[in-house]
Amino acid sequence: MKKKLLCFLTFFIVLFFQFAFAQIENSQISKPQPKLKGNPVAPFKDTLFYVYNKVGSFSAENRAKAITEKIRKLYEDSFFEKDSISVAPSDISQDIVYKNDFVIMSILEVDAKAENQTAGFIAKRNLQRIKRAIIYQNENYSMLPKRLGYTALLILIIGIVVYFASKIFNRIRFHLLKNSDKYFKGFNYNNINILSPQKQQFLLMRLYSFIKGITLILIVYLSLPLLFSIFPATEAYTTTLLRWILSPAKLAVMGFVGFLPSLVTIIVIIIIFKYTVKIIRFFFDEIKKENIKIDGFYSDWAMPTFNIIRFLLLAFMVVIIFPYLPGSDSTIFKGVSVFVGILFSLGSSNAIANMVAGLVITYMRPFKIGDFIKIGDVSGEVIEKTALVTRIRTPKFEDITIPNATVLSSTSTNYSSNTKEVNNGLLIHTTVSIGYDVSWKSIHKALIEAALNTDMVEKTPLPFVLQTSLDDFYVSYQINVYTKQPTKQPLIYSSLHQNIQDSFNAAGIEIMSPHYNAVRDGNTTTIPENYLKEDYEAPSFNIKKK
Repeated sequence: MKKKLLCFLTFFIVLFFQFAFAQIENSQISKPQPKLKGNPVAPFKDTLFYVYNKVGSFSAENRAKAITEKIRKLYEDSFFEKDSISVAPSDISQDIVYKNDFVIMSILEVDAKAENQTAGFIAKRNLQRIKRAIIYQNENYSMLPKRLGYTALLILIIGIVVYFASKIFNRIRFHLLKNSDKYFKGFNYNNINILSPQKQQFLLMRLYSFIKGITLILIVYLSLPLLFSIFPATEAYTTTLLRWILSPAKLAVMGFVGFLPSLVTIIVIIIIFKYTVKIIRFFFDEIKKENIKIDGFYSDWAMPTFNIIRFLLLAFMVVIIFPYLPGSDSTIFKGVSVFVGILFSLGSSNAIANMVAGLVITYMRPFKIGDFIKIGDVSGEVIEKTALVTRIRTPKFEDITIPNATVLSSTSTNYSSNTKEVNNGLLIHTTVSIGYDVSWKSIHKALIEAALNTDMVEKTPLPFVLQTSLDDFYVSYQINVYTKQPTKQPLIYSSLHQNIQDSFNAAGIEIMSPHYNAVRDGNTTTIPENYLKEDYEAPSFNIKKK
């Protein structure tokens, strides 16, 4: 009996110790080992849950703060959808996500062990707490009415600013137009009317309207980021809109700052060339005024030569400045330069030929401005000489433009080259043919008398007559007179011909050749009646027999 009792007690004691050890082991497993400090997630003052563990270098405190900010961001979303929050399992965690792409938090196995629960249970619990908290805040403290109110207020402010800005621009425009005589006086440079007052007013008003439009657009555009920042859903556009303006502006400013050293170099080069051209111009002005004389270099060559030197200097300056220009080494810049060069070479062959011809004509000095010349079949006064063309005004006041290449390849006659004071003048002439029955002395006398009675001819040297031919039925007499007014040749010739008729009629000389045939007997003379004697009678027609 005692043995059975002893065995029973021994068995009971063994069972007691096994149960005790099992309880101790279970109690050790159920408690967090070691005891961790929880970091509260409280986006709306009340704590929703705690975060106990870190993930990598991301501490538990930082995790709690990040989760809090994400919950607040959901609350600030005026278009929050409660059914879009869900749990998305992954290989290592249970993720609470919004609309399948915004991860609010991740629950790892270490988080589950910290609370002696499963990761799925904690994920569902936290999901419900987050959803209830956001819904409660939206129902009791919704931001949508406030945001709508802020939006309406901001739109009102923008409208007021745009209205007053437009008013200010209109007042300024009215003031400028009212005092247009004061502000718009045109633009002149070296006696050249570049812009008339009306054209200047038109252009400046167009520019003013453009500035007004750009200003109003910028006011509205810069206000859009403020409007978009009110709603979380459009807040991302704020940075985009500002970047569209600030990025190009920053690039422009930084580009300009980087260009400043080159700009200073360009300015210095331009100043040097500007004053070099001024010095050269002063030298050639003195040559033009004949204060400086160079053997073999005429004064009328001064300005054309200066223009050539100035063009070469400008071209040389452009070549020096070109490397300092922004983008000069870019492929696009080089391509455009080649394209322009090809167009210039293909389309300007005639222009270059005329320019070269104009240069050659300048140094040949065949005529000057104001000279009366003849080129081909065109006669007239030279009114303009340019690098490309020569313009001539005919006696009929017709302005004819002749390319310099044509002038160079044609024969030109200058009637004005010998009409200076030191010369006798231009010798002009006309021819009459008189029959052999009239004494040459009488004809010489009549022609010289007619020449002396002609206006705009020189009395010294005296006019003279040349007998240029002895033909079958008549003699050709050429009257030569001097004049220093070659531009008046048509008038001089007309007056000379009239005086020849009068002089011959007064001398009783008939001009009947080269194509005048008549039977003299029985016919009245061709001399006008007022030149005939009072007792003049036409001779009778006689036939005599031998």
